[in-house]
Amino acid sequence: TYAPKLVLLDISDINCIHDVAMEILNCYGCVDILINNASMKVKGAVQSISLELDKKIMDANYFGPITLTKAILPNMISRRTGQIVLINSIQGKIGIPFRAAYAASKHAAVGFFDCLRAEMEEFDISVSTVNPTFICSYHRQPAPGNWEASIWK
Repeated sequence: TYAPKLVLLDISDINCIHDVAMEILNCYGCVDILINNASMKVKGAVQSISLELDKKIMDANYFGPITLTKAILPNMISRRTGQIVLINSIQGKIGIPFRAAYAASKHAAVGFFDCLRAEMEEFDISVSTVNPTFICSYHRQPAPGNWEASIWK
């Protein structure tokens, strides 16, 4: 039995993910189950959302989970066991108005993890994607001109 260890990670900060994954592997030696359950979304018309914000959403919802998965994956492959879960969204299957960046990032994640599932079968690593319907998320009311505060986390 291992004592719990709290490891903080900003999934949208791609540059720190590998170091955090190595910290976890160094502490425990392996990861049996990786559950990717972080997300960020914004509501707005395509023309009103900046490319900078589109990239931030993609970093958090696509590049973050795949970067963390790729950091943990070699350990699972070498042990020939493990489970990887992506908690995604129904918007990874369908798009709705005013959620283009979010839906695009969730579609990309579904595509990646669907391919990963097929590739990991030979290593006995299970890859699952969960696409729940709409849920109530934490939201901060934005200050005028502060787009980052309009992000749902």
